[in-house]
Amino acid sequence: MKTPAPAHACGVMLVLLSLLAVLQITPAQKNVIDIYSLNVDSKVSSRFAHTVVTSRVVNRADTMQEAVFQMELPKKAFITNFSMIIDGVSYPGNIKEKDAAQEQYSAAVARGQSAGLVKATGRKMEQFQVSVSVAPAAKVTFELVYEELLKRHLGAYELLLQVWPQQLVKHLQMDIHIFEPQGINFLETESTFMTNKLANALTTSQNETKAHIRFKPTLSQQQNSPEQQDTVVNGDFIVRYDVNRTLSGGSIQIENGYFVHYFAPTGLPTIPKNVIFVIDKSGSMDGKKIQQTREALIKILDDLSPKDQFNLISFSNEATQWKPSLVPASTKNVEEAKSYAARIHAQGGTNINDAMLMAVQLLERANREELLLSGSVSLLLLLTDGDPTVGETSPMRIQKNVKDAINGKYSLFCLGFGFDVSYTFLEKLALENGGLARRIYEDSDSALQLQDFYLEVANPLLTKVAFEYPSNTVEEVTQDNFQLLFEGSELVVSGKLQDQNPDVLSATVTGQLLMQNVTFQMESRVAEQEEEFRSPKYIFHGFMERLWAYLTIQQLLEKMVSASDADKQAFETQALGLSLNYSFVTPLTSMVVTKPEGQEQSQVAEKPVENENRHRSIPPGHAVFRVHTKGGQGPRLHKARFPGMLHSFSSRQGLPGSLHPHHYSSFDLTSGPVLASMPAPPGLDDEFDEMDLALKEITQTALPPAPIQAPSAILPLPGQSVDRLCVDIKHSQGPMNLLSDPDQGVEVTGHYKRNKAQFSWIKVTFKKPQLQVHVSPEQVVVTRDRRSSAYKWKETLFSVMPGLIMTMDKAGLLLLSSPDKVTIGLLYWDGPEPGVRLLLQDTDRFSSHVGGTLGQFYQDVLWEPSAAADDSKRTLKVQGHDHPATRETKLDYQEGAPGTETSCWSVEL
Repeated sequence: MKTPAPAHACGVMLVLLSLLAVLQITPAQKNVIDIYSLNVDSKVSSRFAHTVVTSRVVNRADTMQEAVFQMELPKKAFITNFSMIIDGVSYPGNIKEKDAAQEQYSAAVARGQSAGLVKATGRKMEQFQVSVSVAPAAKVTFELVYEELLKRHLGAYELLLQVWPQQLVKHLQMDIHIFEPQGINFLETESTFMTNKLANALTTSQNETKAHIRFKPTLSQQQNSPEQQDTVVNGDFIVRYDVNRTLSGGSIQIENGYFVHYFAPTGLPTIPKNVIFVIDKSGSMDGKKIQQTREALIKILDDLSPKDQFNLISFSNEATQWKPSLVPASTKNVEEAKSYAARIHAQGGTNINDAMLMAVQLLERANREELLLSGSVSLLLLLTDGDPTVGETSPMRIQKNVKDAINGKYSLFCLGFGFDVSYTFLEKLALENGGLARRIYEDSDSALQLQDFYLEVANPLLTKVAFEYPSNTVEEVTQDNFQLLFEGSELVVSGKLQDQNPDVLSATVTGQLLMQNVTFQMESRVAEQEEEFRSPKYIFHGFMERLWAYLTIQQLLEKMVSASDADKQAFETQALGLSLNYSFVTPLTSMVVTKPEGQEQSQVAEKPVENENRHRSIPPGHAVFRVHTKGGQGPRLHKARFPGMLHSFSSRQGLPGSLHPHHYSSFDLTSGPVLASMPAPPGLDDEFDEMDLALKEITQTALPPAPIQAPSAILPLPGQSVDRLCVDIKHSQGPMNLLSDPDQGVEVTGHYKRNKAQFSWIKVTFKKPQLQVHVSPEQVVVTRDRRSSAYKWKETLFSVMPGLIMTMDKAGLLLLSSPDKVTIGLLYWDGPEPGVRLLLQDTDRFSSHVGGTLGQFYQDVLWEPSAAADDSKRTLKVQGHDHPATRETKLDYQEGAPGTETSCWSVEL
């Protein structure tokens, strides 16, 4: 008789079984609420996006059912309207001052209902959700409207839409209209759900100033497979673009009595900078966080310009500076700094105050000693993952100390790593000192997030930028003075024309460029501008006034963070008035959603704020199970830790890692494997004896044959007498140039580990478009024009950019293709040793100038005939060199792990 498993293990099994039961729902049950139409319409007029999501559903069941409308929208967006039409009756959302809606909100919470309709999800999105009961055969129309001003980030604007119907939709359509009077410089799309099957459903048309993107899949295109009724349309759809610009005062655009002025001139030289990196190395940074910080810091140091000066300060209980003063970013100094960064280890407490004051003192001393280049820009970059615990620990006193020390002379940028840090503390610290704060999310791409932020501030172009307009022509102008303009960003000023509209609106923009003052003059003809926006149907008319209100509210909310109590109240009153007047759901307002009589009478939608300890992540290697207990105790959370494969529960002499016949090990869900073994329960001795005997018999049999290995690379050879070649890299390792074709504008490099017979990374670089794809077993990193994005393997990706299509499927195959170029494939190889593999298609497109370790085989190649005595051996002549080739059985990796056996000619390099 077998002994029952421990009680906690039984509990987990019950939870898993109950989850399986929930998930096994028939299509008929699942789609009783049928979404028969879903439309997403987004109009982007001069960077201002107005998005309308309309969903129409019908109850196909014979009983009352609950219909749930769920939509994700960008965090920077403001909801402006939501309504439901049920059996011809409209139930609108009403936007009120938050205090006025609080009574309804509190009452809903007291009833145990989920009153909040909007919650943050992920890094960039918020989720809006509302539910309503629907009678049999009744129809409901949901409509959500939201608006946002697209911000230029590293040279591009990004419109992010999410489509998540969770079922097949008969009429599914997404339309994106973009109108940019400056002209569209480039346009690209990316999707996490697109497949080759869906590619025909996506159309893009574009001229100089307009673009229209339409996604309209049929039911069959939406289907996961003919046998399944699940939809593949589930994820993000992203549009990136930039506009044409020149070395000028920017672009002034006018519509309906309001104007917006965009300023991001090209051709300006970069101002040298003095930068001090202040790095938290307290004990809470131990593990992956400090590892990723070191990795990012090393790459950031490589990006410093020789004209820059820098220093490093690391802190825990105490602050330590790398050098006694700032040093030039020479090759020697950068290499020394990288070595120092690689040795930073985490331990101790968090003394933010002393570290920041030490950083400011370094700059002050350099200023007094005239060591800083005249006109250069001084920046402080603070990275921390927790609240101050050593030295001065009062956030308010630290903020005051740092503000007094900086005294408006330098800019401070704060990065909060994870959710244990007080973001409001860092945000105020940064905004009071001419910078900004950013959350760094704990994930596999944290190092990339750090690098990305640095690139935003790496290249200052102008300081002390001021916009001036004739006082008798404009009023209610938004912020018009800016401390810094960085490359890849954009300054935006908006305002209202006075009643007696001028014929011409002129503007003067001044700033400092290193050691000289610069002035930009420009003017815009009001009547011409008004006419340009008046006629097109694809424009959301009246958008300019809403753009002005949106920008004004955002700037007022930011000012409130660091304002005195008196100023804060004035800013709040002004922002609240604009929010109510223009029907924006902001942190100061709430939207009350009414419902039909007899149902929950109202729900309240509020704008989430970046608060503390939200999205606290579960550490890698942990799983969470929600268990409902008896006796009304409510749900409890149990953590299960799985540090990795347990090679053996105990060991005995003879066969390593075998199971001892009289002992077994238990596994504790909260603490990992129990270290001590326990006596076997009665009745298990015989079973262990039989198992032990079987293990002894295994050790006496002959060893199995060595497994067939995959070659380092498989090269298709069209037009040759041998159709493909297996290449084994045996005599070299480390970084290598795999192939390079200047005519194709492509280069492939990689790092080969001979002891593991794998590439640890492969990098593909294209000249046009300027793009770099770096893959490792951990992730895929795509960099274009300094913008980097990280993707996880086996996640669907479909990106269309000028001259290149990039796709990835759920098998982990990434393809980079173009109509006239060689197709390059990169594959995650989940073998005994994880690595990455290279695939090539359309190799007949290589030019005669191709070269490299693998590229050489596409030059003049001569196969000598087989010897009469042994037809399994031949000689391959490549560029005057002989390579012995042998016919062997290899593992073909091109279809993914575990691979299939194949016979091919193999050479060693």
